[in-house]
Amino acid sequence: MAAGRLLLVEDEPGLQLTLNDRLLAEGYAVETAGDGETGLARALAGGFDLVILDVMLPRRDGFDVCRTLRQRGVTTPVLMLTARGQVVDRVVGLKLGADDYLTKPFESAELLARIEALLRRAGQTAEQTGTPSAARHVFGDVVVDVRKAEVTRAGVPVDLSAKEFQLLRYFLEHRGATLSRDELLHEVWGYEHTPSTRTVDVHVAWLRQKFEANPKVPQVIQTVHGLGYKFIG
Repeated sequence: MAAGRLLLVEDEPGLQLTLNDRLLAEGYAVETAGDGETGLARALAGGFDLVILDVMLPRRDGFDVCRTLRQRGVTTPVLMLTARGQVVDRVVGLKLGADDYLTKPFESAELLARIEALLRRAGQTAEQTGTPSAARHVFGDVVVDVRKAEVTRAGVPVDLSAKEFQLLRYFLEHRGATLSRDELLHEVWGYEHTPSTRTVDVHVAWLRQKFEANPKVPQVIQTVHGLGYKFIG
């Protein structure tokens, strides 16, 4: 049997009942809400492993609920349900911090597969980092918003390439650990077999230029000679 505590925010009584019964049959603990305001309050109270959130809701729509959750620092995975099926809705939802979306009408098997994938991904992230995945990191005067992929320093946006951001995020999720170049190439670049390359060193140098007070004497991303790098922030 599956395990996990789910919050289902759906205003259509028939669909809410159908989904609730199916999820309960699969072994999930389910709590329901019929409008956005109630759903937001329950999600903010915490204790859920996943929020299933309809877009079209009375009192407060799903987009607003998702946006508010992320602004409040709630990192619980969100699966959005939309009846429209328009690309713009999916993009908006994902940009606001949703983890996945499903277009109505859908098969219950598809919903269950999405739920299992999101719960598995969340569990793997927590296991890898030793703590729940953080949506926001701070070091010095730098703020990193993981979900929005935004970085500011003293309130000023910092322009990072996609790979620079991924490398910075990996450092932040492994603060204090000595990370070898091989590990970074495997985890950030996805190399199965480590090539002979200075890619990591070059990207570290770029990050130092943007975040170190004196890049020639780095205090945040330190070199551990013969081993790799360590993020101290």
